[in-house]
Amino acid sequence: MKDFGKFLKRAQELQKQIQEKMESMEVESSSGGGMVTVRMNGKKELLSIEIDPEVVTDADREMLQDLILAAVNDASRKVDEALAEELGGLTGGLKIPGLF
Repeated sequence: MKDFGKFLKRAQELQKQIQEKMESMEVESSSGGGMVTVRMNGKKELLSIEIDPEVVTDADREMLQDLILAAVNDASRKVDEALAEELGGLTGGLKIPGLF
């Protein structure tokens, strides 16, 4: 039981480290050759969207929606990749469901 207590304490420390890494992480992604750029944090919260002024016309509305969707999804993927890379050493190769 003593070893289990140590294991549990280490798991809690690891969880805290992972949360801190996630909270401090930011990624940026763009689509359409840079026409739409988004920033996202490690909790996958969208922080900003920058849209090239040349993109915004009534005729381009659908294209703009598609570009934003593509940029946000790519940023989300980059968060997963960055977490897997940065935290892989901390977990000793252990896969943590829902993180990456």
